[in-house]
Amino acid sequence: MREPETISFQPSEWVPNHPRLPVLVYRQALPSVERDVAAEFERRFAEAGWQGLWRNGVFSYQHYHIGAHEVLGIARGIARLLIGGSEGAVLEVGPGDSLVLPAGTGHMNLGASDGFLVVGGYPPGQTADIQTKAASRSALQTIADLPLPPADPLYGANGPLTRLWHSA
Repeated sequence: MREPETISFQPSEWVPNHPRLPVLVYRQALPSVERDVAAEFERRFAEAGWQGLWRNGVFSYQHYHIGAHEVLGIARGIARLLIGGSEGAVLEVGPGDSLVLPAGTGHMNLGASDGFLVVGGYPPGQTADIQTKAASRSALQTIADLPLPPADPLYGANGPLTRLWHSA
């Protein structure tokens, strides 16, 4: 089990980011020898109870979600992702990396290799909404009050997310 990097963001222009929870960055969460990285991310996410699984990329415009935390598993290719809004951080990601974005966290693709593929999903009972403007007062409250996931999407109930987010 790999310990993730944690990165906290303050609000950035119109992107609220999360008031307490850090972004979790799992570098090389899956071994590079894994033959079907996308299928392995899907298997792990599903076993941990994460739902609404999808395969695609990351939008090339800044956005965030009010009603869901989100996991991104990089299955193929490399990309530069801007996380946390215009004043956030540029992260270079590649196959086997995974990010868990708390609700409110801005994210966008600044550029990716051909064939860049992400597997994503959400905690039980949460669904993504795409926000591209400032959050209302009630949206900020929803972000702050959104239930924490019951399990780490990669390592289950005893994974780092459970410890790191429940103590935040």
